[in-house]
Amino acid sequence: MKAKSGLTRFHNCQILRDGKIIKEDLWIRDGKIVNPEQVFYIEQVEEDVRIDAENFLIAPGFIDIQINGGWGVDFSFDSENVEEGVDKVAKQLLAHGITSFCPTMVTSDTEKYTKILPRIHKKQGGKHGATVLGVHLEGPFINTTKKGAHADVFIKNPEKGLDTVLETYGAIDNVIIVTLAPELPGALDAIKGLTKMGVRVAVGHSAASLAEGEEAIKCGANLITHLFNAMLPFHHRDPGLVGLLASTTDKQVYYGIIADGIHTHPAALRIACRTNKEGLVLVSDAVAAQGLADGSYHIGPQTVTVEGGRAYVSGTKVLCGSTSGLDQCVKVFKESTDCSLEYALETASLHPAKALGIENRKGNLNFGCDADFVILHPETLQVLSTWISGECVYKKE
Repeated sequence: MKAKSGLTRFHNCQILRDGKIIKEDLWIRDGKIVNPEQVFYIEQVEEDVRIDAENFLIAPGFIDIQINGGWGVDFSFDSENVEEGVDKVAKQLLAHGITSFCPTMVTSDTEKYTKILPRIHKKQGGKHGATVLGVHLEGPFINTTKKGAHADVFIKNPEKGLDTVLETYGAIDNVIIVTLAPELPGALDAIKGLTKMGVRVAVGHSAASLAEGEEAIKCGANLITHLFNAMLPFHHRDPGLVGLLASTTDKQVYYGIIADGIHTHPAALRIACRTNKEGLVLVSDAVAAQGLADGSYHIGPQTVTVEGGRAYVSGTKVLCGSTSGLDQCVKVFKESTDCSLEYALETASLHPAKALGIENRKGNLNFGCDADFVILHPETLQVLSTWISGECVYKKE
């Protein structure tokens, strides 16, 4: 056997792979997961570093595709300290097992977009924080009747399709998801244009019928933003966007869902995952109050009041995002649905990766994928350590 192979081997562990938790070692080199057969039979080398995982569970790192901020930072509000704010949140997310995320901006004015968007760069993660996959733009092309916590003064129609979108946002090189209401004038043309540019389109904050939702999917959309929230309630004669879960379109439709114990009833969580199991994507939809005490915060131009862990638009009882981390959502989801541990973990890792089309490198522990993972207590699901590209970036004291 040769020495100095550049290999790290995790042993005495359970790993989640291909929907099963198995007793197997995890091998890593150059930030990627390695096939041990290649090591044993072809290279014939030994590991340089061996780590005893103490029989804990190794799962793919969590991916949060909808998060508005946390620890006092709101991605839509402070246009002067953008980089510092994103870095602060990225660092804090490591303690929650999150290895990648999509900073989310809510409905804002054009000036905010043109000031903030160029400064939230896609960025590889490490000890400095979780990987920034790209920005999720939630609005302003939404239906005023389903605005939720969004400021209606900035809501608009994408009248000229993609042209209106680009005029509003400016450059979208740093954007990975856009949420819009498909029933608006010009929305379908906008969906087609964004999809051609490689941007994922989600339907949400919408009063669309099922037929309008299906047309959006045909035009390129593949996501639903926070299912059940800010859309028409299910009706047996026209189930609206909720009906996309059981639609006959050939395309897999993914849907974000907030399992914080507040936004979505446990029965609704069960209905969703039993109807469209593969499409369920857990999101935190966390606001600036995540990780902090009750008090007054921002979400875009709106003031947020947090009472008892619930975030409301100040002066109302309109919910505006959660204060829970994605790791907590995994626990709540598993308890609410009594699903398998494997499935609960994949809804926060593999499923969001598939929704973004990056499952060939993130969201799983397959050979050749990025070595982004979290080590968990198999019963409590407490995050013990977080790893990005094979490097330990967080360890619980």
